Amino acid sequence: MAVYTKIISKDIHLINSKFNIDEIKSFQGIKKGIENTNYLLKTKKEKFILTIFEKRVSNKEIPFFMKLMDNLNQSKISCPKPLKDRNGNYLIKLKNKTACVVTFLKGKDKQTLNLNNCYQVGKIISQMHSITKKLKFSRKNSMGIKKLNPLLKSIKFKSKKNSNLEKFLMQNLSNIKKNWPEKLPYGIIHGDLFVDNIFFNKDKLSGVIDFYFAANDFFMYEIAICINALCFDKKKNKFLINKQKVKNLIKGYESVRKITIGEKKSLNILCRGAAIRYLLTRLYDYSNTPKTALIQIKDPNEYYQKLITHNNLSSYRDYLF
Repeated sequence: MAVYTKIISKDIHLINSKFNIDEIKSFQGIKKGIENTNYLLKTKKEKFILTIFEKRVSNKEIPFFMKLMDNLNQSKISCPKPLKDRNGNYLIKLKNKTACVVTFLKGKDKQTLNLNNCYQVGKIISQMHSITKKLKFSRKNSMGIKKLNPLLKSIKFKSKKNSNLEKFLMQNLSNIKKNWPEKLPYGIIHGDLFVDNIFFNKDKLSGVIDFYFAANDFFMYEIAICINALCFDKKKNKFLINKQKVKNLIKGYESVRKITIGEKKSLNILCRGAAIRYLLTRLYDYSNTPKTALIQIKDPNEYYQKLITHNNLSSYRDYLF
């Protein structure tokens, strides 16, 4: 979440005219995240989230995200539910951009997850996978491992020190693509489960938000993304893998669906792929985000360290013991 597009009272009146909700009394930009513009909308009794879709999200793909969240809601997965306007449409035009309004999810994110939280996350993503593998609609992963070359080429490396980084990235990406698995259990994944996309209420997981990277991919790739995002501890300026958190994440996941031998064998390469994916996007955002954007730029060095960690691991067992 972030604020690129500024709205005013006139825009709020437009929203009220289109949706069958009480009068919006206040609105406030949400600073977290880096992809879309988001506002918290408040009526007298309820809260909603307005999302205005920005740079990386293609307009033709947005209905997929709406349909996914609606289906997950119908299957009792706690996530935002997109509202339909008076004409039965999820999407409206605001400031010449596509926008939606979704229900507000109670709870809040945690900066650091404990072991039980990791178990809960593992369980809910496995529940989601059990639902999404049956869905008949799909979306190709626009940030999949085979789509990262153009992103790497778009990053400007200026100094000699950065040219060494460029060489490191090119070698790693080439090796990861070469060893990427061909066939693993597959379906729609969330694709971006960071701490700020997972809400807790009194230390109990209350829901998951921000499905705008959801796509069809390997279920185990979701686990790899979560290991990178949730299972490292920061000590001073070092990011160290917490294998007990990894173990609890997987234990929670397997309480719903057992992980196959093939998935276990692929964990390291999937973790390396997830690490380089976020390293590249952070490097890109670090050098390309407008200074006027109300936004928190995330540190690329975090994922450089995580990629190094994965390069020094090999087997599934290495992640647990």
